[in-house]
Amino acid sequence: MNTETSQNPFPTSGEQSQGSSSTGLNGDVNRVRKVAQSLHEAVDTLEQKIGVSSERVMDMTDEYGNMARDQVRANPLAALGVAFAAGYVFAKIFGR
Repeated sequence: MNTETSQNPFPTSGEQSQGSSSTGLNGDVNRVRKVAQSLHEAVDTLEQKIGVSSERVMDMTDEYGNMARDQVRANPLAALGVAFAAGYVFAKIFGR
């Protein structure tokens, strides 16, 4: 074997620690790890923001649902009239 083929083109972790230069394959692996770590942190941050936003939306839907129930209980005939009118409009729009 000559010197070019005696070196492993895919070094193991033991071989990587012997040649600890940041060039070549080692540098690429380190860059990929840094990018993966920063992407993972970004995904975690986004997940937290979405979780908080979804909680707000759920709270709002509960609040408006309770308000609608209270209005229907207070004015049942008006609620029936609004429901009939909405059904009539949808039927005219969608041709049924």
